[in-house]
Amino acid sequence: MEPINARSMFDSAATAAIAATADRPSIERRRRLTPAALAVSNQKVGRAYSPIVIAGAVRVIDFSMLSAIGIALYFGYVVPLRGFSWEFLAAIFGVAATAVICFQAADIYQVQLFRGHLRQMTRMASSWTFVFLLFIGASFIVKLGSEISRLWLTAFFFAGLAALVTGRVLLRSLVRSWARQGRLDRRTIIVGADQNGEQLVQALKTQDDSDIKVLGVFDDRNDDRAMDTCAGSPKLGKVDDIVELARRTRIDLVLFALPISAETRILEMLKKLWVLPVDIRLSAHTNKLRFRPRSYSYVGEVPTLDVFEAPITDWDLVMKWLFDHVVGFVILVLALPVMGLVALAVKLDSPGPVLFRQKRFGFNNERIDVFKFRSMYHHQADPTASKVVTKNDPRVTRVGRFIRKTSLDELPQLFNVVFKSNLSLVGPRPHAVQGKLQSRLFDEAVDGYFARHRVKPGITGWAQINGWRGEVDTDEKIQKRVEFDLYYIENWSVLFDLYILLKTPLALMTKSENAY
Repeated sequence: MEPINARSMFDSAATAAIAATADRPSIERRRRLTPAALAVSNQKVGRAYSPIVIAGAVRVIDFSMLSAIGIALYFGYVVPLRGFSWEFLAAIFGVAATAVICFQAADIYQVQLFRGHLRQMTRMASSWTFVFLLFIGASFIVKLGSEISRLWLTAFFFAGLAALVTGRVLLRSLVRSWARQGRLDRRTIIVGADQNGEQLVQALKTQDDSDIKVLGVFDDRNDDRAMDTCAGSPKLGKVDDIVELARRTRIDLVLFALPISAETRILEMLKKLWVLPVDIRLSAHTNKLRFRPRSYSYVGEVPTLDVFEAPITDWDLVMKWLFDHVVGFVILVLALPVMGLVALAVKLDSPGPVLFRQKRFGFNNERIDVFKFRSMYHHQADPTASKVVTKNDPRVTRVGRFIRKTSLDELPQLFNVVFKSNLSLVGPRPHAVQGKLQSRLFDEAVDGYFARHRVKPGITGWAQINGWRGEVDTDEKIQKRVEFDLYYIENWSVLFDLYILLKTPLALMTKSENAY
């Protein structure tokens, strides 16, 4: 039997799930959760910290700390006696870089090891000793032994080792504190409360040093095939309840315990779950088909098949945060004079406050307060956006027409980006929670609407620079917005963000026919 390409199979399944969402329930209608699910949703849990980012940051700290120690000792002892040499500095950076490489080879850059004590210390001390033996050997081979200060070398070894040990002790305390807060857990729910689900939960719970925390299981069946508990994990409700639970508490992973033969049932569930900003995987622990090894990813020792991945995670999330705050702060400083003039014009044009605050959808359907310059008469303001602004709308002031046309009314949202961090510079535009197309809410008008909330919304976006901004009065306008937003999410990069940001001023001047 030829190996099956599982990834291609489930890419096709995912596409089918996205396309066939006509019968999905609207996420906006809040569901009543079971008591067990409510107990889970009431758990206090902070934002998750990425193990990949933590390990990367520790690597950078190790390199910087060892380099700083070597340079300090060099300038404190060697330079006064022998003078300055660039070769010595290069050797110090080489030792620090080699140490990080050896630590990586010794496999001590794992969050699970950071929680321990003896194992990482012995591996680290052995690797640090090996680096110095390597350095001494290399110096002998190139005949530089007489030029290397033995006192400096000895001091560098012991000071570096002391700093590494102290750093790991502090890191151990910090990581354990994060673990107690649940920031290092992958909060996981299992779909399938049958024998397969019980085997999967058992496999996950018996693994040593696992970061998986099983919150519970979900199953649509109410007959004898669905257990009330699976290996001690309670049944929390039906698959429809997962979406509501994900809005109330942090969920990182949805793991299907259903066999691949249940393809139709899996796709029906994916119709409801693909809009969530979580990893969705199909467990292969009971799979008897022989897939290609590279088709699998692993949750501990359990083989899984990726169906959907949460967008913009790990270092990508760090890069986007830095882009938003650094570039956003620069733009805010440059825009302050313009914002001052707009505020003055709004105040002189009509009575009322300068700023207008509106509830809009944020990341994962959270409600956020978005700030704008007031563009309507104060007594006719519409904070819920229950009535769409149309061309020549009498509610809009004279200054309001200009700032809406040029999007100058959006400038206060820079404060949302820089100080509140609930908006990005670039992303799907945040719509009002009661935004409607005629008499239908947006999520009723277009399938997959809430999938655009898998990332943080932005001041500008791919849809906006392509002309899909302003009034939404036809099905095509909201469908195109969602289509362009989903394309942005799937193809995000820092360069893509920069391109959209640079194109925004031109788009405001040339594609503003729908902005009233």
